[in-house]
Amino acid sequence: MRIKKLQLKNGYKRFHELTIDLGDDPKRIVALVGPNGCGKSSVLDGMLFHNNAHNRIGDKGKKNHEYHSMNQTPNYNYQNVDIEFVDGNYRKIREEKASTGKENTIFSFRSPYRYNSNLKVTQSKATNEIRLNGYGASSASDLDDKMEENYRRLYVKFNKYLHETDCKPSEAKTKIIGDLNSSISKCLDLEICSIGDIEASQGTLYFQKKDHPNRFEFNVLSSGEKEVVDILLDLYLRKDEYSDTVFLLDEPELHINTSIQKNLLLEINRLVGDDCQIWITTHSIGFLRTLQEELKNDCQVIQFKSEYDLASKPYTLTPMKSSKASWKDIFSIALDDLANLVCPRRIIYCEGRDSPGRNGTERGLDANVFNNVFSEQHPDALFVSSGGNTELDQRSDIAIAILSKVFSDLDIFVLKDRDMASGRDTTENDRQVYLQNNPNNHRVLRRWEIENYLYDKEVLASYCNGNNLTFNEQAYDQFVTDIVNQNLKDETGRIKNFCGITSSINAEKFKITLSEYLTENMAAYQDLASCVFERG
Repeated sequence: MRIKKLQLKNGYKRFHELTIDLGDDPKRIVALVGPNGCGKSSVLDGMLFHNNAHNRIGDKGKKNHEYHSMNQTPNYNYQNVDIEFVDGNYRKIREEKASTGKENTIFSFRSPYRYNSNLKVTQSKATNEIRLNGYGASSASDLDDKMEENYRRLYVKFNKYLHETDCKPSEAKTKIIGDLNSSISKCLDLEICSIGDIEASQGTLYFQKKDHPNRFEFNVLSSGEKEVVDILLDLYLRKDEYSDTVFLLDEPELHINTSIQKNLLLEINRLVGDDCQIWITTHSIGFLRTLQEELKNDCQVIQFKSEYDLASKPYTLTPMKSSKASWKDIFSIALDDLANLVCPRRIIYCEGRDSPGRNGTERGLDANVFNNVFSEQHPDALFVSSGGNTELDQRSDIAIAILSKVFSDLDIFVLKDRDMASGRDTTENDRQVYLQNNPNNHRVLRRWEIENYLYDKEVLASYCNGNNLTFNEQAYDQFVTDIVNQNLKDETGRIKNFCGITSSINAEKFKITLSEYLTENMAAYQDLASCVFERG
């Protein structure tokens, strides 16, 4: 189950009228990112407002128009929120799930207020079916006290299996909490060793660490450890009944340090079923980095910017384009002015004008082109101009000697044009000989130079199509007979004529513009990416 469009209308909370449109192919993970007070939690509240009109999640008391309506309009109701799923509207989805008794499992919600300072159960009592979804928080402002209820469920599940199978406690523990421990141990240096004993007034979880001689209770865990256990236990218990659900997690990283955040998000993704969708509000470094790297193909990021006047104007927010500039903007939320100090994962030194412009801006043509071309698929790569062929070798060696000692996971590449032999003819065989006899961080373009990628037929046709120009393919084919080896650097005048451009142009600006049309579905892009990132 996946949401593809959400509308919050007529002054819902802090929004005049907000639409979040994920397109016809929404991703598994939707991350709402922005500064505090921008409305991220209000988006989740809107979904719950609509859902809770049919089914109460939690028992914290109903929130009236004073909570949900910006203007505190009397009789303001759930119909001001529209939720469109891939498979239909909310009513259709609910009717379909009602046929299996799971109409209350459309959403599963965790508020940011999950802190449980104490877990000590002394009396047994019945627990309702988890599919009824009748406990915990019903809005982002509620305390989400699910820990005790979930402990009871785990305790019942453990003892039921123990008695039904007549197995040893250790076997029951391996069966019931083995997967849970697998998730916990990936995030924390501990695991559950005992479910406790409610009848003996020891109703709590007991943990063990490799470097700790004795077991210890849930109550002595740090606040961050409690948060992790609480979230993972809840998701673990819901795996079977909530297999086709939209999970709403409001700032799940609270109280959790950056080093743990990455593994927590990966475990959340693993525990939630394949047919589910996950909506997360966050501005944490660990989560953002994981969304940028490990989960980039499974997520859409909705960015709330401070300059948006969401309270007085209608807005439609769509997923952020995954470019270097966009991610820098996103990380600035978590890092503030420190965002500029975040080091890229790869620095690629290439040929071009080495002196920077005002405020350190890149002036080299090749570097600007490469940064444009790869900003979306390789946002952690930075291309830097470093002079001509000789200077390129010298300066990259200095960078490797210095930066590799400071940043152990930083890769530094040297990228050269294939015309590296001072204008003399260089064949593909010469290129391979060079790669074989130089360090692994050296790369050489397969095509003669960057113009042989920018002046590729696919790129020019895409540029013309996007600018209402007519591409003269026949004239192009008569002139460009070998896109790999032909020297096209000084043929910009001919190329612009093939594109139907009659006015004068700046050659460098034209090439940078073309780089925006060199996209990942093109053979030229794949060839270039192979040369740079795979040493192909």
